[in-house]
Amino acid sequence: MGKSLGAEMSDRIWPKEGWTRVPFWVYTDPDVYQRELDLFFYGPSWNYVALDCEIPQIGSYKRSWIGERQVVVVRGEGGRVHVWENRCAHRGARLCWKNKGREESFTCPYHQWNFALDGTLQGVPLKRGVLKKGGMPADFDNVDHGLTPLRVHVEGGSIWASFRLDGPSFEEYSGSQVLANMRRLFSGRKLKLLGYSRQRIPSNWKLYFENLKDPYHATLLHSFLITFGLWRADTQSETLPEISGHSIMVSRNVGRKAGDANPELTRAKDSLLLHDVDTVTPRPEFEDGKVVAVTHFPSVIMHQQANTLGMRHVIPKGVDSFELAWTFFGYEDDDPAMARLRVRHANLYGPAGYVAMEDGEVLSESQNGAHHNDGHSAVVEMGGREIGKQDHMVTEVLIRAFYHHYRQAMGL
Repeated sequence: MGKSLGAEMSDRIWPKEGWTRVPFWVYTDPDVYQRELDLFFYGPSWNYVALDCEIPQIGSYKRSWIGERQVVVVRGEGGRVHVWENRCAHRGARLCWKNKGREESFTCPYHQWNFALDGTLQGVPLKRGVLKKGGMPADFDNVDHGLTPLRVHVEGGSIWASFRLDGPSFEEYSGSQVLANMRRLFSGRKLKLLGYSRQRIPSNWKLYFENLKDPYHATLLHSFLITFGLWRADTQSETLPEISGHSIMVSRNVGRKAGDANPELTRAKDSLLLHDVDTVTPRPEFEDGKVVAVTHFPSVIMHQQANTLGMRHVIPKGVDSFELAWTFFGYEDDDPAMARLRVRHANLYGPAGYVAMEDGEVLSESQNGAHHNDGHSAVVEMGGREIGKQDHMVTEVLIRAFYHHYRQAMGL
């Protein structure tokens, strides 16, 4: 994974300050972007593709993305989950055109090649020709012409796939600390799909991962949280970097309170009262009392805020654009009151969420600032210059740790 980017990248030198600087060309250079796709998305990584509850029956499927490649997640015979690339083995046409549905098999609209749920080729029209003329060669074997299969792992109701059949296991790739926090959310309780949101953000895909590795921006940018004192810079927190590019943020949000940090939090409006408290008041759910966000590199952020649970799937769409696909879920055994709170609290997030709305705007502005400024770099020294665990949120340590991993993996 430390392979050089090649001669075309020989002029790309990382700033001497190391992981405390991020050169703007990592957000704008098309060669860097292509290398990221090949290395992180199409390489030995594990990418989030769906939730198990989205494909409940044999034949149920969902289209998804790994990088810029479209894949189809299908429940096959015996309940086994299959993931294959949405590209016909014949001439490369897109095979599945719907986002979700249920089929007994899949037929390419171009030449009608038919594939089983697991992606194996079942039938080829005119395989023997017409009137003893044409057709496929006599030694053509359907077995050799199935769809491109991906390696699959199901973790407590979340579905992951990898293009590398010989890569590390999901457990090895995730690491014990990330896996433990994932299993807190995906404990084996049956999941229930609550809904989707999608948005396109005109910025480089890595900027969104940085945004979720930057806890203190929420105390400055997000007016809804600030106005009602719902998220504060002095909230008890932990930032847990991983050398693999993943990260974990943990907090115990105590909401509005008086304290020593109040003079620094002048934007909190003590004179304003939120009448719709149902929107922001969580019901205790996890025994540890924690709010945990896990970023699983390179494809998804698993969020828990108030009682809303969700997957934020990051789908690159070029060097300066990405799609963010939100999937909100709960558990099948939720009582009606909890199910209602999950939907209510989902209003905090998504494209027009009370909290998440500003992120898309500032990320597009960051992308604009990076263009035509290859000689400049972002400064990520908040909380010091180290890359170890910290017990507060006024820090950029997770971004520093991410670029420590990124530089080594990319050979920069």
